[in-house]
Amino acid sequence: MSLRAIVRSLLLAPLAIALPVPGHNDEKPAAFFLAGDSTTAVQSTGGGGWGDGFLRTLKSPAFGVNKGHNGATTVSFVKGGDWAQVLNLVKNATDNYNVYVTIQFGHNDQKPANNVSIPQFKTNLASLASDVQSLGATPLLFTSLSRRNFNGNELIQDLGDVVNATREVAAASHIKLIDLNAASRKYVQAIGSADADKYNLVEGDRTHLNTHGSDVFGRIVADLLLGSDRSLGRWIGRNVTLSHLIAEGVYA
Repeated sequence: MSLRAIVRSLLLAPLAIALPVPGHNDEKPAAFFLAGDSTTAVQSTGGGGWGDGFLRTLKSPAFGVNKGHNGATTVSFVKGGDWAQVLNLVKNATDNYNVYVTIQFGHNDQKPANNVSIPQFKTNLASLASDVQSLGATPLLFTSLSRRNFNGNELIQDLGDVVNATREVAAASHIKLIDLNAASRKYVQAIGSADADKYNLVEGDRTHLNTHGSDVFGRIVADLLLGSDRSLGRWIGRNVTLSHLIAEGVYA
């Protein structure tokens, strides 16, 4: 199988089809505003995700802002004012950019202490996506980045409820789905527990990513987006070597 076929098989299969967005102009550069929890957020004492690693793949004049918030749920992200900040970024960018808003929640919504039911989670995701569309931008619903906990040689799937809910919202609302959970699980399972631990933010933290992990999983995100929309190739840089290692299931 060719490298191109391998990469396509990994990255294109999980994606849903989305409707075109009125007002998008292929001549405008892309702008990405990232909304989510600590598995999107910048590397810090309390968290760190794929967000900054993905933003480092962008080619100027495309740009992005990582608004991931440690501990956030679909409820707290709105109530705490983070979502208003994202929408303000969208409003200020749509004249000159094709704007994309990544929406990835679930890690904290599924925790019983946060009191967010699956029906409420789905309603909240649909509402966030609708807000983005109302401003002429493109919402991208992301399934949650995989945790890296193993039982023997098998990666544990402990995000199934929120992952399935996100897929259902994307299908019902005709919103583009970026199935990061499927892609990250495939890669983590392939490299195994010992190598997966090399991405831990700190020893024993198999949820958050260190800077190198952000670059690797940010590359997975970049390739998923490139696979979903060829026009983004003008604004998202490629790394053939890293993409090949990921597609082959080799630690990078």
